[in-house]
Amino acid sequence: MNGREEINPGRPIQITAGNALLRGDLAIPPGATGIVLFAHGSGSSRLSPRNRHVARVLRDAGLATLLFDLLTLAEEEEDEQTRELRFDIPLLSSRLVSTTGWVKQNLETRDLDIGYFGASTGAAAALVAAAERPDVVGAVVSRGGRPDLAASALPRVKAPTLLIVGGLDFQVIALNKEALFRLSAEKELAIVPGATHLFEEYGALEQVARLAANWFTKHLGRTTSQKKGMSTIPMG
Repeated sequence: MNGREEINPGRPIQITAGNALLRGDLAIPPGATGIVLFAHGSGSSRLSPRNRHVARVLRDAGLATLLFDLLTLAEEEEDEQTRELRFDIPLLSSRLVSTTGWVKQNLETRDLDIGYFGASTGAAAALVAAAERPDVVGAVVSRGGRPDLAASALPRVKAPTLLIVGGLDFQVIALNKEALFRLSAEKELAIVPGATHLFEEYGALEQVARLAANWFTKHLGRTTSQKKGMSTIPMG
């Protein structure tokens, strides 16, 4: 993965979500056509090298990115001990909904179409939040996600949803196939051959990033006629 992702992930911001103050990194490339909010997975944070790598590829594709922590510092310390908050989907999704509200009120981002990129349990939070804000969420991408944890929300998701799973992540493939059946919006399941849950194999994360970039650029910041005629990032 490219080292510059650790150097320039965006400028630090703070977002108020209820009684919590969340930390984030916002980056807006010139002429951005949309913004992607990252909901990280179990035990991870906005500093996740995997999400930062994907974020760089999205920015190269003309999308703004907001990497932020779903938990406060105190909550992260608690979660390290209990491992409970990372599975508290109502809490995580409510934080994502609050952050979505911040994006729609911020002068720099309020006119950008919104997408969610969720990983692991963060994908469940993204799907629940998308069901709560169908008016503003234009696309969802899940990487190695746990959509089963958002089961009751799946039929209410209106945003086009791409589920990406590693080809060797057999249990999660089964969970995502079941979720795909329950989703009623435009949907697709992409399986990355030879990849495990964290997509650590050579080239696997790059394929995830390209798939995500294609999905978001297809669905964010374009009129219907423009979407039909747009080109995508080569998968080769």
